Amino acid sequence: VKLRLGPRRMILVNHPDLVEEVLVTRNRHFIKHFALRMTQTTLGNGLLTSEGEFWRRQRRLAQPAFHRDRIAGYAAVMVEYAERMLAGWADGQVRDVHDDMMRVTLEVVAKTLFDADISGDSADASAAMETLMRCFTARVGRIIRLPERFPTPVNLRLRRAARRLDQILFRIIAERRAGGEDRGDLLSMLLHAQDEDDVRMTDHQLRDEAMTLFMAGHETTADTLTWAWYLLSQDPEVEARLHAELAEVLGGRAPGVADLPRLAYTEHVVTETLRLYPTVWLLGREAIEPCEVGGYRVPVGTTVYMSQWVVHRDPRFFDDPEVYHPDRWADGLAQRLPRYAYFPFGGGPRICIGNGFAMMESVLLLATIAQRFRLALAPGAMIKPLPTMTLRPDGGIKMVLAQRC
Repeated sequence: VKLRLGPRRMILVNHPDLVEEVLVTRNRHFIKHFALRMTQTTLGNGLLTSEGEFWRRQRRLAQPAFHRDRIAGYAAVMVEYAERMLAGWADGQVRDVHDDMMRVTLEVVAKTLFDADISGDSADASAAMETLMRCFTARVGRIIRLPERFPTPVNLRLRRAARRLDQILFRIIAERRAGGEDRGDLLSMLLHAQDEDDVRMTDHQLRDEAMTLFMAGHETTADTLTWAWYLLSQDPEVEARLHAELAEVLGGRAPGVADLPRLAYTEHVVTETLRLYPTVWLLGREAIEPCEVGGYRVPVGTTVYMSQWVVHRDPRFFDDPEVYHPDRWADGLAQRLPRYAYFPFGGGPRICIGNGFAMMESVLLLATIAQRFRLALAPGAMIKPLPTMTLRPDGGIKMVLAQRC
């Protein structure tokens, strides 16, 4: 589908083979689209926004922190912070579950990747993240976009939110530089990394990577868990199946990494949530060289969009695509699908570096919380997906807690 918005040429592709062409086969013909480049003033030159050789270097430096064995070591921290959150929950409370998920996932990212306990700052940091997301969306949606240095109301809110996050991030970096020890986490790897000229990363380079991982590493999982609670509240049969598996596998104890292979239905709940409500709902790539995709000419400057929301609900690939049905993944569906009929974490060289981290965190937090509480949609709660940089519930989701044990 060809589109045009002002001077911008756009193409929407909605077949897995074409998605694969853009993300994999012809990935060197493309860079990230203009909307992400607009965030560079705030996010800096981190993994999400950088390109070329600089991106490849940074990806190589960060990759060890996301290896399977390293991720397995994060499991206990994930469960610990979920249990800390649950200590403040009580039977009959009405809570904004999106707000709770945002805080706990932010605390998990800070502790696992930066060995920093930001429990005292998580409310402020989460609110600042919320402001950033809304400001980014407001800027991208405008035909005429003034640079961030102009003191528009949106830009002023953006600056205040970024300053608050910078205070937290630069404090963490300063404390770690002063300590000097290698704690084996991502920040230690980045602090001690040197380039070919034996030059180490500056505080601002470290801040850019930390800001990117703070944003991407908690928002996506928080949104996924929030949509999972909503979907479970609407399907008692699926919820009962989840509770039955947790009772059989865990018997009331906290989950651990060794339990993951037996928590198959819990994982299917997460997988199906990501199908219906993909946190990353749209990817864009801008052509920097002329090429062809699916036999169609793509001129330089054209942005090619691929929507997980569209492809994941395509009846060519999924039976009853609008139905929440975790069991669809139980019989090897993932292996039978075209490679890019399901791509919640993107694909190709720039596939999300933290996809394994995000899946494990989602399963462990879901298991920890669902053993203790049922979450029912609060009376009068309005559910409206808001497509910002991620797919989040507009205004959060109010839910009533019912203690199970």
